[in-house]
Amino acid sequence: MNLFQKYLTPTFAIVLAGVALLAIPATAQAPNDVRIALIIGNSAYPGDMKLANPSNDAKDMAATLRNMGFGVIEVIDSNRAQMMDGIERAGKSLNGKQGVGMLFYAGHGLQLDWRNYMVPVDAKLNSAADVPKQAVDIEAVMTAFKSAGNRMNIVVLDACRDDPFANGKTSSGKGLAPLDAPTGTFLAYATAPGNVAADGTGKNGLYTGYLLQELQKPTARIEDIFKRVRFQVRKASDGAQIPWETTSLEDDFVFNSGIKKTIKLTENQKEKEFDVEKVDWERISSSTKVDDFYAFVQKYPTGLFTQGAMSTIDRLSKAKISAYVDKSGIKHDLNQSLFHVGDSIEIVRKDGYTGQEMRTRSPNISGIKDGLVTMAGGSVFTTKGEVVYATGSGNTFDPPRPYIPADGIAVGKKWTSRSVVASKGGGGNNENWVEDEGQVIAIESITVPAGTFKTFKIERNSVNRAGVRTKNTYWMLPDFGFIIKQQMEVRRRRGNPELWSEEAVSLTRGAS
Repeated sequence: MNLFQKYLTPTFAIVLAGVALLAIPATAQAPNDVRIALIIGNSAYPGDMKLANPSNDAKDMAATLRNMGFGVIEVIDSNRAQMMDGIERAGKSLNGKQGVGMLFYAGHGLQLDWRNYMVPVDAKLNSAADVPKQAVDIEAVMTAFKSAGNRMNIVVLDACRDDPFANGKTSSGKGLAPLDAPTGTFLAYATAPGNVAADGTGKNGLYTGYLLQELQKPTARIEDIFKRVRFQVRKASDGAQIPWETTSLEDDFVFNSGIKKTIKLTENQKEKEFDVEKVDWERISSSTKVDDFYAFVQKYPTGLFTQGAMSTIDRLSKAKISAYVDKSGIKHDLNQSLFHVGDSIEIVRKDGYTGQEMRTRSPNISGIKDGLVTMAGGSVFTTKGEVVYATGSGNTFDPPRPYIPADGIAVGKKWTSRSVVASKGGGGNNENWVEDEGQVIAIESITVPAGTFKTFKIERNSVNRAGVRTKNTYWMLPDFGFIIKQQMEVRRRRGNPELWSEEAVSLTRGAS
């Protein structure tokens, strides 16, 4: 089976994930440094608003974190005064100690004017005006942690239920509001922004139940833990609840020992890991069974082939969550293709040293079928913008090479991936590969000859087997697969770096 056949899988959906976690980065930390967790669980709401799981979730989380060396402040079925007192106590416990502060909250939560609130059990919310007075703004926690001078803050919210107050007239929308991760922050939700999560039918809520399981693996990195939880929740809910994270962390965090400096693998270490992971990838890459790819992500939550596995899950198992709009007005539709037949763009490339025009090209989309996008001229992408085959170089990429994170585009999202490269006139093997490290940097309005657009700014650093290094900064529209502006620097082993830039002179969107 060739690569084109391999990726002719059922129609593909873009997926964003959501939980709720927030963390601010820090420098290296010894295992005995202070780690304080404020645990709040509210179940005992009056009447039909009562929830079954949050108090259990909070008690179990408190016990788990105590066993991992956290000091714990536990507040169960609390009113607003008790919640504010817990926040104050946590701040005082952390003040001046350069420690790690953590909030875990389970209970009713709602959004209002792009702020997220925890709801006390005695709140009587009859209108939006009641929310700031009777609920607790998550910013109150972040302010307390910031004032304490913490080295890292972690906030976990399992609070994405339907707004039960005043028939929804107290909130700005369903679930929690999407927020970008501030500098040095890990942010996530129990389900995608603007969506709601089930309370659960067992002792614990669906999300917290899986999170508690993953915390039993005490040496796991925070990113690995939450990525595993995300795909466990997605699988268990058949795509109806998909946790979502975004991060700007620079260091790792391990729950039972604290902050760890990120250690870069040597080239030999990376090659050995790549060879092992590649064997497992090749075993499943042609499969049409989504469980094979769920298992792969559980084994390699942040591996070099994991982006490809995540994208395949998208193609084989459609997300069942609603679109949402972020604070900047950008709509995130998780089932939306970045391409439509008839999409086209005219791009001018200029020399980065002289500004002289080098060439003009006009790619356009001629067909879309079974999750694959064909361009006039023969290049093939997935509907998520990953490169399967590039006509210009004659290279085929396995797994397809991504331009955006597989788990959805949002500020703070990062990815690392490696694709085996098969060149025209020769087969692919372990000797030929390209590795990418990318991150969504910002939402930015830019002006190019084609017009002024609100875009995502993305940075991607690449290296291939031959040692050629490329730094690429590019700007993309949220719903249009072509890059509308980019700046690239290519450094080969010898000679001066190549510099060039591209801008869209015109663009046309085909019919959806």
